[in-house]
Amino acid sequence: MATPKIVLFYRFTPLADPEAIRLWQQTLAASNNLTGRILISEHGINATVGGDIADVKRYVRGTRSYAPFKDADIKWSDGTGDDFPRLSVKVRPEIVTFGAPDELKVDADGVVGGGVHLSPDELHELVEQRGDDVVFFDGRNKFEAEIGRFRNAVVPDVATTRDFLSELDSGRYDHLKTKPVVTYCTGGVRCEVLSALMRNRGFEEVYQIDGGIVRYGEAYGDEGLWDGSLYVFDKRMNLQFSGNAVTLGTCTLCQEPTSRYRNYPDTGGRELVLVCESCVPDA
Repeated sequence: MATPKIVLFYRFTPLADPEAIRLWQQTLAASNNLTGRILISEHGINATVGGDIADVKRYVRGTRSYAPFKDADIKWSDGTGDDFPRLSVKVRPEIVTFGAPDELKVDADGVVGGGVHLSPDELHELVEQRGDDVVFFDGRNKFEAEIGRFRNAVVPDVATTRDFLSELDSGRYDHLKTKPVVTYCTGGVRCEVLSALMRNRGFEEVYQIDGGIVRYGEAYGDEGLWDGSLYVFDKRMNLQFSGNAVTLGTCTLCQEPTSRYRNYPDTGGRELVLVCESCVPDA
């Protein structure tokens, strides 16, 4: 593979026939030798796929040829050529599994009633204007935040995205309902839903970072409000925005700084643990 690339994108838009979209996406991705995961629902599409740069470009052009997807924000990153085990294209009730498909409303412009989108520059303006009142609210699973997060962020105790509803309904974040809350996640898709769920529950001033941590990192690297590494759901496991990234995680065995996740002690399992290379070397 000449130049492996990975693309990450989503688009919230009503899809009358998700199965037809699935068949088209399956054919388009497979014919371009891509691997990765594509989820489709009546609310839209959420995809992370990789392959050779020429094949990925053809796939992106094909995807954008469908009018509802033409404005999708495609986020590119360098791959390894072996980032995903296979291609999986599925129809699901939700493209992000919060367990609230009936609560989410979408139209041709995206999620209805979600948070205000902020560019990285607009985010900095908000922090300059409102100072310590601004609350960063992590929209990812708790383990992802162990290696990277926005400074002083609230990190909910969730193991899966489905846990957010009970967290929000528990009342433990009610004291934030009158504050400016900035939700953030990897590429932005989880925050599209999370911000709407928060507004539905009485949070008055909710924002989301346009393009998620990925777009913020492209703009500010490690010179802004983000600290550490970004967890990603492929064989790379994490990426850094510059050589100046701090290491927030610690090895569970020796407590040395590390951002390295591995399946341990069961190498074939799904339990990811922070372990340094000295303690658990790759075979």
